[in-house]
Amino acid sequence: MVPLNPFIRLVLTVRRLAQDRKGAGAIEFAILFPVLIMLYIGAFEITVGLSVSKRATRAASTVADVVTQQQSVTKSALAQMPSVANSIFVPYNTTSLTLKITGITIDASANAKVLWSWAQDGTVPYAKNTAVSNVPSDMKTANSFLVRTELSIPYTMFLFAPNFMPDGMRTITISRSYFYRQRQGDSILCGDC
Repeated sequence: MVPLNPFIRLVLTVRRLAQDRKGAGAIEFAILFPVLIMLYIGAFEITVGLSVSKRATRAASTVADVVTQQQSVTKSALAQMPSVANSIFVPYNTTSLTLKITGITIDASANAKVLWSWAQDGTVPYAKNTAVSNVPSDMKTANSFLVRTELSIPYTMFLFAPNFMPDGMRTITISRSYFYRQRQGDSILCGDC
């Protein structure tokens, strides 16, 4: 038996491996599996995040809608509004939800000013007669009244690369702000706000 040249032996081995198809499916699956798992988890994260975002929109608008149906409000009535928002977020965690409600009066010159404001923690977030600059132009009608709700909730991603991303990047704060007109009368008063 004549020993084969190492180069010829290498060529024969490569040829034999190239023709052998045993295990090709397993190797392809092993290569694609992590990509498929990341796509699945990413789709799950996006779906849950969009659901929380949609609920934030619905909660902010619902709170504003409930307040605008009143002729006057009190701090105790406004203190019930986080419960309204929390019920919309079921089954998601709302322990860090923040809510602010502001009554805005617009004078004859179309200048918007704070008439009253309330925050979930019981404070007054905006001083009375403070100018409000972010009123939508189509709602800046002279001699009118608006209610603005500001809702924010942090959303922490569940599964997407928890060990690869810093904690600060795993949490996204979703915020919504809504303006509604009062339903009855010229304004909504809050005597103890």
